Amino acid sequence: MPVDLIVPMKPPRLGKSRLRGAVDDALHPALVLALASDTVAAAAALARRVLVVATDPGAVAALADVGAEIVSEDGAADLNAALRRGEALLRADDPDAVLGALQADLPALRPEDLAGAITEAAGRRAFAADWEGTGTTLLLSAPGGPLLPRFGPGSAVAHAGTGAVALGLAAPGLRRDVDTAADLAHAEALGLGKRTGALLYEGSTG
Repeated sequence: MPVDLIVPMKPPRLGKSRLRGAVDDALHPALVLALASDTVAAAAALARRVLVVATDPGAVAALADVGAEIVSEDGAADLNAALRRGEALLRADDPDAVLGALQADLPALRPEDLAGAITEAAGRRAFAADWEGTGTTLLLSAPGGPLLPRFGPGSAVAHAGTGAVALGLAAPGLRRDVDTAADLAHAEALGLGKRTGALLYEGSTG
């Protein structure tokens, strides 16, 4: 069954405010884009399509180089509305696919993490909670079914409350989203993707 993923993106200069200070301030937008680039590269190695729904498509144009299709969020009011826009675009092309919403801040993500999640979901609407167990890093639809995104504070409980199955696999790279410098250090211990790793190395030596 084909799987298409939706990745929402704010402009890198505005994203990840709690991560400021992890690198020199001038490098912050590049760090946010590197996190997303490693996420998309891992996703594109497995998914049929990776659709980035962006507030400012031009600001994330580099994601096309790692396998993303980029569209404007077109006035979506919030993250969930942006995901619904992506869902509508993908469903128009293939009404029967499995769709997924994937966070853009998973620099330790590996294709096998996603493969394991899709296998465990087994055609059910399902989600992977983040490392802390309160947020959501991945939400999968059933084939042809609605995504029903409920991202935001407490999204793991919210998704479970709409009937999505909580996945039990370890998949540390899938669960380790990066909001703070401590999260980034943890992701580094798991093994960063090459773009985030290169930027941190250059930032520390330059």
